[in-house]
Amino acid sequence: MTYSKFVAEDQRLVLLRVLNEMPGYQSNSSVLVNALSHYGHVVSRDQVRTQLGWLEEQGLITCQLLETVTVATLTERGIDVATGRARVHGIKRPGA
Repeated sequence: MTYSKFVAEDQRLVLLRVLNEMPGYQSNSSVLVNALSHYGHVVSRDQVRTQLGWLEEQGLITCQLLETVTVATLTERGIDVATGRARVHGIKRPGA
């Protein structure tokens, strides 16, 4: 596995776990940029939107664009992946 692939898989897991902890299982891209930074991932909003788009394609979140921010909401499947009850290729397993 390449380092960039490892980092992307970890970023996706962090995004899912942060959304799992948020009221209503949702947050906006600005907050998610700060959350990723807290976990050691310095990323731009564009990079976060790219990861959110990938997660949405997998059916793990839904996204809604509101003016300049994207609001992401965790799906039931996303909750299962965030908590380790389900596995999706391309996302680091919790605790791994």
